[in-house]
Amino acid sequence: MNKKRYLPLALFCILVIAFAVQLQRNAQGDDPKALESALVGKPVPIKVAADLLEEKQHSADIFQQDKPILLNVWATWCPTCYAEHQYLNYLAQQGITIIGLDYKDKTDKAIKWLKDLGNPYQVVLKDEKGSLGLDLGVYGAPETFIIDGKGIIHYRHAGDVNEKVWHEKLQPIYQKLMETK
Repeated sequence: MNKKRYLPLALFCILVIAFAVQLQRNAQGDDPKALESALVGKPVPIKVAADLLEEKQHSADIFQQDKPILLNVWATWCPTCYAEHQYLNYLAQQGITIIGLDYKDKTDKAIKWLKDLGNPYQVVLKDEKGSLGLDLGVYGAPETFIIDGKGIIHYRHAGDVNEKVWHEKLQPIYQKLMETK
């Protein structure tokens, strides 16, 4: 009997099982696009960062506030960031504190962007070389982190923040942190 003849069938069965397991995980609510972050439960890894709009430096103290904060990583070269910007303006108008991190971008373009589209950010940090983004584990823009009033990261969301994402994913975590402050 030729055992090599059954090799394609065995590989096919292994693939079917792997796909079935993944489908089962998705059916149970696991988000295949969710990114785990090694920083959840840890302080924001910032030593000093330059302000985009003013000639000053910020330390991790900007994350020490009396309520949770969204840290939004964005850039002018990012079309998805453009799509989410209007909703960030809306959240800021609702009293949500948002700190922006302008990621791998040109300062003049970022300032023009904020003048043209509105500035939802309490503070805008600039990260022209991407070093702070690297420390955060950012692989692209947009990404948003929920940080408690003590500067501890509680959640990381890759992709745009829109009404659905806010209500289904971010707001429940934000509200829980508001209740425990």
